[in-house]
Amino acid sequence: MLTTAMARVSPMSELPDGVERRQFDGTERLATRGEPVYGEPTDGDWRAWNPTRSKLGAMLELGMEIGLGGGETVLYLGAASGTTVSHVADFAGPTYAVEFAARPARDLLEAAESRPRLFPLLKDARKPETYAHIVESDVDVIVQDVATRGQARVALENAQFLDDDGRLLLAVKARSEDVTRDPGEVFDDVRAELEAGYEILESRRLEDYHTDHLGIVARPK
Repeated sequence: MLTTAMARVSPMSELPDGVERRQFDGTERLATRGEPVYGEPTDGDWRAWNPTRSKLGAMLELGMEIGLGGGETVLYLGAASGTTVSHVADFAGPTYAVEFAARPARDLLEAAESRPRLFPLLKDARKPETYAHIVESDVDVIVQDVATRGQARVALENAQFLDDDGRLLLAVKARSEDVTRDPGEVFDDVRAELEAGYEILESRRLEDYHTDHLGIVARPK
């Protein structure tokens, strides 16, 4: 069973610098400053961060302590078309965005045009050796949202880039591991494998926003 930090956390936990709660159409929502990417509501320079389209956004809305304060160097695995990583690049430091599929990578490139700190990489997160010469060592945060079998293995193989005091922010998709198994059992297995290289600080189901997903905050051992 999932046992680490499963108690409810207030959604009013401290937000990173550059992330605010602002009103959009009468509703208070997370927001960052930047050019819109996926049709999200805007208010001047601010754009809403939709947690139903972003696992990291969901982790923030649920009050998980993600360890991002603003300005950190980030390695983002599974950047897709840039929905979440564009928000990250709005407030973080250098942000390396790894995406393997060519079609979403084209949208990712468009999102990067107005974000000088966002560096798209058309690479496979399962093969970190292909971008080891590009990504600087000792990144502060790895954000991983890779819908593939072996999600813990991907996190372990990319741990080489993470600073000793860094954080892994992992969104585990149970159905990508095994569509036939109970998600809770899948999450237990992923956690057990992950503990070979990480100390899990917090884990929480993201059901309010994403079915059969688990958010994990961890640091390297």
